[in-house]
Amino acid sequence: MIDGVFCLLSLSMHNMKNKELVCRTEIRVRFSDVDSMGVVWHGNYIRYFEDGRESFGNQFEINYMDFYRENVLIPIVKLTCDFKKPLVYGDTAIVETKFVDCDAAKLLYDYTIFRNRSGEVAVTGSSTQVFLNPDRELLLEIPPFFYRWKRKYGLIG
Repeated sequence: MIDGVFCLLSLSMHNMKNKELVCRTEIRVRFSDVDSMGVVWHGNYIRYFEDGRESFGNQFEINYMDFYRENVLIPIVKLTCDFKKPLVYGDTAIVETKFVDCDAAKLLYDYTIFRNRSGEVAVTGSSTQVFLNPDRELLLEIPPFFYRWKRKYGLIG
């Protein structure tokens, strides 16, 4: 369940020329999210990443329906998830979703899930999505609407 969303646009500390698009989404760990040990079942962290991507898309005006309307499919082709500290039933956590800008025709996101009560990192991860046409053929160039989106948010000149 998504309880709250707050997003920010900031300058990267590593390269002052590049902007970072980051969305922070608060989630609450529900009883149905945990296993018999009372900790979040590992597969649910992937759902939390999805919650973060969806919040990011809604806040930065590039959600799944925008791709659908443009006849672009965006399947996930790579996903990583590194577990650091478990979340447990009743915890609240922050899913930080960071758009990773690149020149290739794909979407890259990095995730960090923080335990709200302590600020500790619970999970980190990343995902890669590619662009396909309706025939499920790989698009090798950035779709024009996505190029315009990147320009709107200052990711390209």
